Amino acid sequence: MAYDEFLADRIRRSLKEKAITAEEKKMMGGLCFMVDGKMCLGLDTDKKTDTARLMCRIGEGQYEDALRKAHCTPMDFTGRVMKGYVFVTEKGLDSDSDLNYWIQRCLDFNPSAKSSKRKSK
Repeated sequence: MAYDEFLADRIRRSLKEKAITAEEKKMMGGLCFMVDGKMCLGLDTDKKTDTARLMCRIGEGQYEDALRKAHCTPMDFTGRVMKGYVFVTEKGLDSDSDLNYWIQRCLDFNPSAKSSKRKSK
């Protein structure tokens, strides 16, 4: 399984409760939630442990603080850490309040996030 569909449904519900419109895009075997045309958060499966994880785009200003939280690790897809992004393991998302905490951090950063440049056709 590329990502946890139950976790995806929990994210959808949380975003709906917050009246946030998100576009979903399947990317790199996972699912990305785009808010205002910008990558906000996503999910995939950690191939080493076969467990779900949430990818959070929180910005460099919040990065070090986030890493002090339990079950939070640097985001590293290619052997290079991406500052401003973190992974939260499924143990850190057990309760709705834990999940909502991370979703809100992503939403708080989203207005100041830069949009990805679109490739010209």
